Amino acid sequence: MAQVINTNTMSLMARNNLNHSQSVLGTAIERLSSGMRINSAKDDAAGQAIANRFSSSIRGLTQAARNANDGISIAQTTEGALNEINNNVQRIRELTVQAANGTNSESDLVSIQNEIDQRLQEIDRVSAQTDFNGTKVLSEDKTLNIQVGANDGEIIAINLKQIDSDKLGLSGFNVSDAPTADPLKTIDEALSKIDELRGELGAVQNRFESTVTNINNTVNNLSSARSRIEDADYAEEVSNMTRGQILQQAGTSVLAQANQVPQSVLSLLQ
Repeated sequence: MAQVINTNTMSLMARNNLNHSQSVLGTAIERLSSGMRINSAKDDAAGQAIANRFSSSIRGLTQAARNANDGISIAQTTEGALNEINNNVQRIRELTVQAANGTNSESDLVSIQNEIDQRLQEIDRVSAQTDFNGTKVLSEDKTLNIQVGANDGEIIAINLKQIDSDKLGLSGFNVSDAPTADPLKTIDEALSKIDELRGELGAVQNRFESTVTNINNTVNNLSSARSRIEDADYAEEVSNMTRGQILQQAGTSVLAQANQVPQSVLSLLQ
């Protein structure tokens, strides 16, 4: 090897290797301090794009699960109100059977009718006042669409119906001075309408619960996939940091020695 002083090849080589080991050490420290393997696009542009799509889906699905739980709450609120209406209708049926007893006096029938009227008013009150977050759930026919996915069109519909004394066919129901024709049949038809809506609400609750379970499973799987892409492997990064530290120390020592090589050329001039 020629003895020169203008170009110190060994020093340049040592410096390049030192820069590389410094980069390795810096990357390892950055990943260990952030917990992320991908801290910028330069680390893994394709991986960052995939992880970002996973994050978008995860956030959308997490909100969708909350929406589905709201749907369950709406159905439960509606069903609870229906149960009260059902109790009142059942009591009206009981009173109607009582009124059909020929031993009742006129005052007895008036008393029975008074309670029936109160029960009908309570049915109308429950229908008009039961709401969920400002939405009246029994005062009119309506469809509520609940977003239960991260993409367009992923919805579950809750079909709400108006349930009051009029819709149940009980408006003006009377057992005293002007008795309703076929009163027990009329009440049984009202109970059938209530049972039909309760059945629909129960079915949609089960569907929401199944949806929430599926969403949670999907979120877990997507989170695991995202973690494999963007999260730092601490065992690997600690190893890289240790390796980088050793190379830094060795590289600094070697560079110092390489910088002394031109000094040896001067000995030829002595």
